[in-house]
Amino acid sequence: MDKLYIKDFEVFAYHGVFPEEKTLGQKFLISVTLSLNMQEAALTGDLTKSVHYGELCHALEVEFKKESYDLIETAGEMLATFVLKHYPMVHHVSIMIKKPWAPILKSMDTVAIEINRGWHQAFIGLGTNMGDRNQNLTEAIAAIKNSPGIDVLTQSTIIETEPWGYTDQDAFLNCVLKIRTTLPPHILMSQLLDIELGLKRERTIHWGPRTIDLDILFYDNLVTDDPHVILPHPRIQDRAFVMESMAEIAPYFVHPLLNKRMFEILDSLKKD
Repeated sequence: MDKLYIKDFEVFAYHGVFPEEKTLGQKFLISVTLSLNMQEAALTGDLTKSVHYGELCHALEVEFKKESYDLIETAGEMLATFVLKHYPMVHHVSIMIKKPWAPILKSMDTVAIEINRGWHQAFIGLGTNMGDRNQNLTEAIAAIKNSPGIDVLTQSTIIETEPWGYTDQDAFLNCVLKIRTTLPPHILMSQLLDIELGLKRERTIHWGPRTIDLDILFYDNLVTDDPHVILPHPRIQDRAFVMESMAEIAPYFVHPLLNKRMFEILDSLKKD
């Protein structure tokens, strides 16, 4: 990735935990590093293919002064989120905020924090077999789209499938979303669980009936054994209904453990 740097951009604002910081204000120095592909801009001279750093500085100043935060960590998080949301060509952003007048009654040069955020690709599986199944999917997808740090890129076709595991229950409607997110897996999973609770998901029977089921199937090429979110989702390669949706929207995505593309896994399941 190419890099664009802005160093020590000076902004006067009102962040801090002390009352005087919120009333008198102080100077902050903001440095930004953007990771993006600037080759097309370099070859064509077309600034729209890159980031206009003058406009970015103005936008960052407006965003930085919009609210007063106790912590510059919060201000840095908000700036990083702003950049990724409003500059889609940026893959990764690093925000450093220096506080040269930090009120600690000690001699020093500056206090600073650095926030690093970037886009990650993930696939979310959705399933429902209770109540109004179409409405359950519609509400779940809307909630995911409205969640901070998530952009829904593609949705597979909704398919009806027979229950898997515990078979004494009604048929499911299933689909898969391809998303990009700035959230790490454990926070993304927590947000999905909150959406399930909002749609009255109850966990009474393992693999049993549910108003909505939201699973992280893949997150980049990450492999984890975290009990909160095991990646890739276990047994995904055995579930034809998941592989059918994955093969539809990401046929060439490679399973990081099996080293097989989605359409290859689906073809193997169809032959069994």
